[in-house]
Amino acid sequence: MPIGSTHFFHFKSFIRSIAVNKVTTIPIKAFTTTTTKTKTKITTTTTTNSFISTMPEIPKTQKAVVFETSGGKLEYKDIPVPKPKSNELLINVKYSGVCHTDLHAWKGDWPLDTKLPLVGGHEGAGVVVGMGDNVKGWEIGDYAGIKWLNGSCLNCEFCEQGAEPNCPQADLSGYTHDGSFEQYATADAVQAARIPKNADLAKAAPILCAGVTVYKALKTAQLKAGEWVCISGAGGGLGSLAIQYAIAMGYRVIGIDGGAEKGEYIKSLGAEAYIDFTKEKDIVEAVKKATNGGPHGVINVSVSEKAINQSVEYVRPLGKVVLVGLPAGSKVVAPVFDAVVKSVEIKGSYVGNRKDTQEALDFFARGKVNCQIKIVGLSELPEVFKLMEEGKILGRYVLDTSK
Repeated sequence: MPIGSTHFFHFKSFIRSIAVNKVTTIPIKAFTTTTTKTKTKITTTTTTNSFISTMPEIPKTQKAVVFETSGGKLEYKDIPVPKPKSNELLINVKYSGVCHTDLHAWKGDWPLDTKLPLVGGHEGAGVVVGMGDNVKGWEIGDYAGIKWLNGSCLNCEFCEQGAEPNCPQADLSGYTHDGSFEQYATADAVQAARIPKNADLAKAAPILCAGVTVYKALKTAQLKAGEWVCISGAGGGLGSLAIQYAIAMGYRVIGIDGGAEKGEYIKSLGAEAYIDFTKEKDIVEAVKKATNGGPHGVINVSVSEKAINQSVEYVRPLGKVVLVGLPAGSKVVAPVFDAVVKSVEIKGSYVGNRKDTQEALDFFARGKVNCQIKIVGLSELPEVFKLMEEGKILGRYVLDTSK
């Protein structure tokens, strides 16, 4: 008898119970049927997805980078593979981007309690290999992303208006919840990002934080097509993506950063003007001149307090200054008279919600943004942090968890 819809449903449930409830898996394959008059033969065929068709069974231990104390030694070592809770996915992380926030988390720069010991990372792109009993809408083999916001209550005043990152009970990947600097990680099934099938996971990884963050910041600036936006810190991972999202949204871009190499890179991404802070004596006047009176909006992704305060001066009247970068211990200082007379708005922009995430990934899937990445092994994370502290990173570093 051919397998009807009801039988197939129970068959899928049986397979899922093996992979889910016991948190183990069989090699992921696509099931097909061939029918004769007397019986149905169940056969298997590998999918076209190399990650899925070659997926091994879940091991008991894995490689990860862990630190025991804030600023302590970053250890590349074996740790147990976590088991997903009833509401969680188990994701085989293939690649993880490295964000400046990961550096802050390791050093303990922020006034937030950090889980210790901690596996950092919150730009993890991989494949679903297991899930808890209560998970709906996900399948083994789906592409999934681990992002900064791992969970929220979904019931408070902030969650109900789509401001999930502002939830008082927010769970943060790589901060209060072990993150993506490991080969297998758990993620809340509601907040996990759905990465399009056949996406390049290495290039998708930075979109999960850097991309979503700058896209949300550009939305916060509430600009119109054809208006100027200044990206302060334009040559880094966030800045380079901000340029591309801004252009895709119809804005004109001026970038600020330091050095000729970064200037060439920024212009190659489509920026119409570049200000080199290492050479320009008067940043404020240079920006105003290049944009005919100042940009309509500023996205501050730099980690310089001076750069942030300058942006309040050069933004156009009625303009919006959006704060994204988080230099430790810094303050925004703005002349009250100028801010009032110019009617300037200063806004903070945190990370995006689920809707922002899917929109940011959609730009990526349609080829509107392309993050320049350099892939290194997970074991090389300490060297990446060193380059980050020295300001020598161009684009985005992505860790291959298999190395």
